[in-house]
Amino acid sequence: MEKIRVIFICTRNSARSQIAEAFLRKYAGDHFDVYSAGFEPQPIHPYVIKVMEELGYDLSDQYSKNLYQYLGKVHFGIVITVCAKAEEKCPISLGAGTRLYWPFEDPVEYQGSDEEKIAKFREVRDQINMRIKAWLKERKIPIEGN
Repeated sequence: MEKIRVIFICTRNSARSQIAEAFLRKYAGDHFDVYSAGFEPQPIHPYVIKVMEELGYDLSDQYSKNLYQYLGKVHFGIVITVCAKAEEKCPISLGAGTRLYWPFEDPVEYQGSDEEKIAKFREVRDQINMRIKAWLKERKIPIEGN
C-alpha cells in the first residue's frame, strides 16, 4: 500500500509546521509520508527543539525547506496549512486531493519574558498534538508511539 504524502505548510517552516511534521511522523508514519515546508524558510526555532525534546522528540533530522522545491515535482495527497499567511499564499497548483486549514498562533511572534515565550511554545505544541490526534481518530487511524 502506497503511503499518502502529507505536507504541513507555514510561512517560515521554523515552528508550527515542524512540530506537526514530527507528531504525524511518529503517530502515523506507517500511513503517511510526512513533509513540511514554508515560503520564507528559517532555521528551526531553538524553543521548538527544546519543547519537543521535553516530550522525547529528536528533531536533528528535520530542517526548514522551501515550498517551491516541491512545486511541480511532488504530488501531495493532503496539504495542511497551519497559519493564516500560508493559507493566503499557498498556491492551488499543489494539486492536493485534500486541503485543510488548521490555524495555530505563531509562538515565534509572542512577546514576553523567556519563561512566557517557552510557555507559549508549549501551549502551541500541545494544541498541534491534540489536533493531529483528533484528525487521526476521525480517519480511524490508530496512533502509534503515543
